[in-house]
Amino acid sequence: MYGHRLPGTRIAEQHMTVIHSRPLAVLAGLLLLGAWPVHAQSPIYRCGNEYTNNPGNAQARGCRLVEGGNLTIVEGARPPAASAASASSGAAGAAAASPRTGARTNGERVDGAEQRARDSDARQILDAELRRAEDRLNDLREEYNNGKPTPLASERSNPQRYEERVSDLKSRIERAEADVAGIKREMARLSPAGAR
Repeated sequence: MYGHRLPGTRIAEQHMTVIHSRPLAVLAGLLLLGAWPVHAQSPIYRCGNEYTNNPGNAQARGCRLVEGGNLTIVEGARPPAASAASASSGAAGAAAASPRTGARTNGERVDGAEQRARDSDARQILDAELRRAEDRLNDLREEYNNGKPTPLASERSNPQRYEERVSDLKSRIERAEADVAGIKREMARLSPAGAR
């Protein structure tokens, strides 16, 4: 009996080996993690709106040590036009600005001829928009037919669908009327060239 093994005992012995080797693997993993070098965050210094981790540079500039917590700084891209405009003087900045792009320095005014040209362009655009909006409004009013539009084939058997379309047409007419009124207000705001 001692020389013979039962089939179940061999499996049990193999399972016991796995169980005994698992704590050893966990212990080895913990030892490896403990031996891993730990990097502490180097001291960070604040110099106005800038930050540095160079102690020599920080002491020379009179920077303060930032304490308490980690610091993450993401530097954004600086637009080249803004730095160029701030670096140049008023006259140089006015010469650098393009007259048609609208890029102007503070305090600079648009001359009268250019403003009249802009107003004329705006008026032409508004005239075209007003024509389109009025055409759209007329088409909707024609389809609405004073609240009694011609029923579509699918609406003859379904009166609810007809009522929904009438309601939708009414709201679309109200929006189109508001669009026309808004464009007319905008056009009235633009004074004619001779009124100045």
